[in-house]
Amino acid sequence: MNGKVRSKPEESFQVTEISAEEDTLPKLLRRNYLKHPDDDALRVKDRGIWVTYTWRDYYEAVKYFCLGLISLGLERGDKVAVIGENKPEWYWAELAAQAAGAVATGIFVDCGPEEVKYFIQASDAKFLVAHDQEQVDKALAVKDKLPGLKKVIYWDPKGLWSYDDPILMTFEAVQALGRELEKDQAGLFERKIEEGSGDDVGIISWTSGTTGLPKGAMLGNKFLVNFTMVWSQVDHWFGKGYEYVSFIPPAWATEQAVGIAGSLLADLVVNFPEEPETVQEDLREIGPHVLFYGARQWEMVNRMVQAKMIDASFLRRLIYRTFLPVGLKMADSRIEQNRPGLGWRLLYFLAYQAVLRSLRDRLGLSKVKVAYSGGGALSPEIIRYFLALGVEIKLVYGSTEMGLVSIPREGALRPETSGQPLPWVKIKIAENGEILVKHEYMFAGYYKNPEATRKNFDEEGWYHTGDFGYLDEHGHLIVIDRMEDLKPLAGGKQFSPQYAEVRLRFSPYIKDVIVVGGEDVEFVTALINIDIDNVGRFADAKKIVYTTFTDLSQKPEVIDLVKQEIQKLNRTLPEYARIKRFVNLHKEFDPDEAELTRTRKLRRTFVEERYRELIDALYGDRDEVPVEAQVTYRDGRSGVIRTVIKVNTL
Repeated sequence: MNGKVRSKPEESFQVTEISAEEDTLPKLLRRNYLKHPDDDALRVKDRGIWVTYTWRDYYEAVKYFCLGLISLGLERGDKVAVIGENKPEWYWAELAAQAAGAVATGIFVDCGPEEVKYFIQASDAKFLVAHDQEQVDKALAVKDKLPGLKKVIYWDPKGLWSYDDPILMTFEAVQALGRELEKDQAGLFERKIEEGSGDDVGIISWTSGTTGLPKGAMLGNKFLVNFTMVWSQVDHWFGKGYEYVSFIPPAWATEQAVGIAGSLLADLVVNFPEEPETVQEDLREIGPHVLFYGARQWEMVNRMVQAKMIDASFLRRLIYRTFLPVGLKMADSRIEQNRPGLGWRLLYFLAYQAVLRSLRDRLGLSKVKVAYSGGGALSPEIIRYFLALGVEIKLVYGSTEMGLVSIPREGALRPETSGQPLPWVKIKIAENGEILVKHEYMFAGYYKNPEATRKNFDEEGWYHTGDFGYLDEHGHLIVIDRMEDLKPLAGGKQFSPQYAEVRLRFSPYIKDVIVVGGEDVEFVTALINIDIDNVGRFADAKKIVYTTFTDLSQKPEVIDLVKQEIQKLNRTLPEYARIKRFVNLHKEFDPDEAELTRTRKLRRTFVEERYRELIDALYGDRDEVPVEAQVTYRDGRSGVIRTVIKVNTL
């Protein structure tokens, strides 16, 4: 396949070599324990108090859990699955499995019982380490279909005291077995660590599943250690003892690199929030230096700020609306790499002191040195907004299979791009516009699926990403959309649904959206999910009475509100790509109903098929559509929603 190869090596950058004594995560854990055993390694908030674990605590927790698993029959090459919220026990369980020569695999915490069964079966996991009663119940519901599962080990016993299933065991009980084994086989743990190799598979990380069932990407220790080493050095967070708050799922490869490998290799101090609901508060207490939000999380924070401004007093809104444009002006100057005049610098100083510093602090961003976004496209307006606060969000590009491919360099931010390729990466743009990638830190293949692995590589070793994009004149990578998601219209012109979707999600009133078109239609339409919190505030302010999400979404005032947001977008689009009709959906897109992946990516093909009747109505002459939809609740129960959806024209 023809195409132009582009990469931008940085001649001043040199990778620190990894020795054979430090080429696995357990070996790095041992190094840190021997080097500075009493330094802080992990913190977790428990009942409002931050509890600290030193490297000695970390090492011993992993050691005895590893030996306990060996006592229970864990052998080299076996698989250990982990499901739960971000806690030290997740890290300990993973490192313990790897120290024993086994492979760890993560399961997203909001997976249902059938999904848990799929991941355990697909990975051949012999042990499941679970957080609490909720996760244990999922495993018990499907354990009879999992003959290879030997034990379900849980670390939070609340609500489980009366459970007497022989498959269950507490985390502490496994560690107690480990202490007994050490008495009989002293030095076994250390010998097991020595047997590990950089060529070993460390984890199986699951793809998002946007185009089918998730596939298990095998990530070797070379991927986890070497890749994290070069990333942390390129972005200058290696060895500085920076604080990091762990809340993106460890089942996602990103947390594996930044949180788990980053703490062991680059000396990040990892902090775990008490609950997912307390992340914002805990962020403010810790003041992390390194922060990684998924694209949807940055959108959520932005909507939250806009919502609070809607509710603020007249004076506060006036101050905010007066000084924010000053911050945006300075953001534009940084993006354009222009030095603003003295007058603008003085105005920004006033704006920062009056508004922006306080806002940045309230969001927990006061100490952030490096901020990332990944897992999907992010509106340039959101990047520009946070840059006005002094936070430079780096929109990175990569995947589970490739690791990180490109990243904006400090001081060279271009919000519409994912920055320049990393020094070790080669990028080729195929004739059809597909991004092809080649580098040495790739995944080791899909577990038990060599055919899928082969299909992703061509005969020259280029990995086919399935993404459409190009390299601009500055060597920055611009990712437009998934190849399969680019939409042709009847006139022959193509448009990118993602371009419109990320910009509509910048609105405080729109939580999610899917933009629709096709070669057999002449215009673009959209299915909208309103943001119930912010639209609810709007309704309260306007004294609009409503009962449910469904009822609120169909109110004429809400439809007009969404229409105004779409019109703002349309003014930035060519005529053929503008949204002409839309519906406000009666329910939110839900990963439990397979409409979103567990990393909150839209499963476009599935959603378009599921809402086919509504899409047909958007291209027909109907003004409203009766809808009867099956919904699945968090406890596994299902129900039916019946309502009428209005079809709206711009």
